[in-house]
Amino acid sequence: MFTCFEHSALGCSTSGVAAVPSADSLTRLCSCSPRDNKAPVAFLLPGLVAMSRWAALLSPAASVSLLVLLLSVLFSWSSLSDRVPEFALTKIEESDIKDDSGNEPVTEDDADPEDLEVFYPTDQWQTLRPGQAVPAGSHVRLNLQTGEREAKLPDSENGESDARGERRRKRLGKVDVDANSFTSEELKKALAKMKESEKAERKAREEEVRKKFRPIKQLKEEFEKLNMKMETDYEIMVKLISKLNSSASTLDEKVAALYDLEYYVHQVDNAKDFLSMGGLRLVIEGLNSSEAALKEHAAFVLGAALSSNPKVQIEAIEGGALQKLLVILATEQPLAVRKKALFALSSMLRHFPYAQQQFLKLGGLQVLRSLFRQKGMETLHVRVVTLLYDLIMEKMLLEDSQHGEQMEEKIQQYQQVRLVPAVLEQGWCTLVPNLLAMPEHDTREKVLKLVGVLMAFCREHYRGDPALGTALSLLRSEYEELAAQEQREGDKDGYFRELLGSINTIIQELR
Repeated sequence: MFTCFEHSALGCSTSGVAAVPSADSLTRLCSCSPRDNKAPVAFLLPGLVAMSRWAALLSPAASVSLLVLLLSVLFSWSSLSDRVPEFALTKIEESDIKDDSGNEPVTEDDADPEDLEVFYPTDQWQTLRPGQAVPAGSHVRLNLQTGEREAKLPDSENGESDARGERRRKRLGKVDVDANSFTSEELKKALAKMKESEKAERKAREEEVRKKFRPIKQLKEEFEKLNMKMETDYEIMVKLISKLNSSASTLDEKVAALYDLEYYVHQVDNAKDFLSMGGLRLVIEGLNSSEAALKEHAAFVLGAALSSNPKVQIEAIEGGALQKLLVILATEQPLAVRKKALFALSSMLRHFPYAQQQFLKLGGLQVLRSLFRQKGMETLHVRVVTLLYDLIMEKMLLEDSQHGEQMEEKIQQYQQVRLVPAVLEQGWCTLVPNLLAMPEHDTREKVLKLVGVLMAFCREHYRGDPALGTALSLLRSEYEELAAQEQREGDKDGYFRELLGSINTIIQELR
């Protein structure tokens, strides 16, 4: 089937003189010829054998001539066989595969790697189609007769069983030769179906999400609309003040406007804007209203605007707010109204010595003391005690602080406030300790603090008050037990331990 040569058949010597071939060598030479040319070989073989026998009887010169004649015949036949197309191995020059422009033409064999079909080899030689992929480990050859490539499974080596070859193929990469195996086209179709299924599932999930949530585009549009309608605090307060000042507004609308204003005027800047809009004047006028709800919320807004805002404090006291608040506290009013009025009064007096001085001149201490004689006002007692404690401590801390130019001026203002003498004169030394009988720990704490502050002024009176000594002894016993319980629970510096410390300090001062 394949062309083969045996170099030693011609017996070429190194000197260039051909030796006379033997009959065996000639037989080997002819037996290597293709099977398809048996007729010429059969024709030449008898003559060549006979001539080889006669060559032995001839002289050396005649033998050489005979050899030359034999070689000429052989080469003539070889040239004839070379012209047979099916046996020709044609060498293509590089110039033959280029076109006139010098570029190599594009052949149709360059297939897309994804479109190649996998070749499934067997133990027999099979023809390979152009571009067909061959599994690793397969044997490949070129058929010179047909000019096509062929491949098969590797043969068993050294007589080994097919099981070893199977293991070898598994190691190199198993090839499924089952007739039911999938081709590349079938795999592509299956992959396309998988993609379609995945796409359908994704659409279903997206649809479910759309049902639960709104699209981001819609949310952005809604936020843009909200931003377009967004109003500043100033604009909102203008509308609320207009509603409060409108005679067409109902009582509920005015109360709602005051309720919203209280939220905004907590900020210092908003409170200043509230003042410039004329809102403070409307609120102070609301303190004179005959409607308890309107009076209550007006005092609430006033107290929120006055907190830590000196500019508003000055405008409020000049607008007569202090007198109106004291009137509410001194007259018969609902508890809710008095609570808000006391809140507004506390916001006006704190850190404002001029207002404190005016408070004492207007008899503010007497008004607060009158609340202790009225029933149902117990919740206001703690607020009053807290206010007095803050005002006394505020002056004491300022006097103990380092002095500067501004501080000196403020100290002079506080020196004109005769708060402690007024407290002693109006009997607060006796009134305050009575609040220790109240059951709330928070109330006791605030009373103990005020008693401790007044100790420097009321010591002699406290020493002569047996009710105070008895109350302090009972409180010490109670808080010793509570403090011990805190300590057992691991709280060494607890709330009751602090109260016990205040009681022990007062008892020590009275000895």
